[in-house]
Amino acid sequence: MKKKIALLLMAAMTISTLVACGNSAAEAPASTTEEAPAEEAAPEEEAAPAEEAAPEEEAPAEEAAPAADGELIKVGFAQVGHESDWRAANTKNYQDTFSEANGYELSFVDCDNDHAVQIETVRGFIEQELDYICIAPIQSAGWDTVLQEAQDAGIPVLIVDRAVDADPSLYTTALGCDMVAEGEAAGNWLAEYLNGEAANILVIEGSVGASATLGRTEGFNNIVANNSNWTVLDSQSGDFTQAGGQEVMESFIKSYSDFNVVVCQNDNEAYGAMDAMDAAGITYGVDGDVTIISFDATHDGLQYTLDGKITCNVECNPLQAGFAEEVIKKLEAGEAVDAWTLVKDEAFVAPGIESAYAVTMSQEVLDGRAY
Repeated sequence: MKKKIALLLMAAMTISTLVACGNSAAEAPASTTEEAPAEEAAPEEEAAPAEEAAPEEEAPAEEAAPAADGELIKVGFAQVGHESDWRAANTKNYQDTFSEANGYELSFVDCDNDHAVQIETVRGFIEQELDYICIAPIQSAGWDTVLQEAQDAGIPVLIVDRAVDADPSLYTTALGCDMVAEGEAAGNWLAEYLNGEAANILVIEGSVGASATLGRTEGFNNIVANNSNWTVLDSQSGDFTQAGGQEVMESFIKSYSDFNVVVCQNDNEAYGAMDAMDAAGITYGVDGDVTIISFDATHDGLQYTLDGKITCNVECNPLQAGFAEEVIKKLEAGEAVDAWTLVKDEAFVAPGIESAYAVTMSQEVLDGRAY
């Protein structure tokens, strides 16, 4: 049953810049900042933010019908790794959704941010003749050959969370958040917040080559280009981890003294940046000298937003497995599927800030988060 639909749904499609939500890792800042609440959205390296009111929920979770012959539907998932709280929540979501109780046999592999390992993992899924393969790509490039192999084997491939630079006809569908739109949301909010004031910006990017990094950078830079009194002083990779964010911020502090905005491409990096600024005696947040913008909106990230330390946090919803399951159900039924499915996001701002681009944080919003 795995291959019966492959060719039938390989329609040529154009995928928008779809980038997986950024990864986060590490623990909440430890220095002088208040510690984020212990309730983590999902088991990952860092805290996990939340979305306004209730986060965008996954696709309806109807019971997955087992294969027609009564066997479990075999699904392989090549996950990026475990670098962040966001990633932990995303992994748990897939494991909960593609369970035996729901009619699936999930082959899950944590690729530990190693692109070569991920390619070989997908080849292993092909050799095992699984029914479907889900890939959250570590890097966007270098996928054509193995995707062609999966297509030749008649196995539908779902690109999830992040995007690939490959011919769309080589995979069945893609789903995830729009990383360019997330970057633009952060930039638009900053322009609204500064209201014409100048900005000297430092950027802590995510992992090199990740579509989340590329998309968020592109989107934010689109807005920077429209503001002549904004200057990006420097931009370096923190690898989506707290340790990486702290290391990059410590380096920035040694090189620059006139920055007033720090953009961290995930919450874990923001925690590290806060630790570095705490140690250097630099104030940040609503009442500080530096405005922090973060991405992912994990529970702890939103707690810091509620506390006024992170001024704006742009969400990336990790609960995406339900969307993948809906695609598989359609394929099992012989139905056509969309070229890609958008998982919608929101942005959140600290209390006391009104914005046309974001939801103002409150305890009620935080309590309503599902991760």
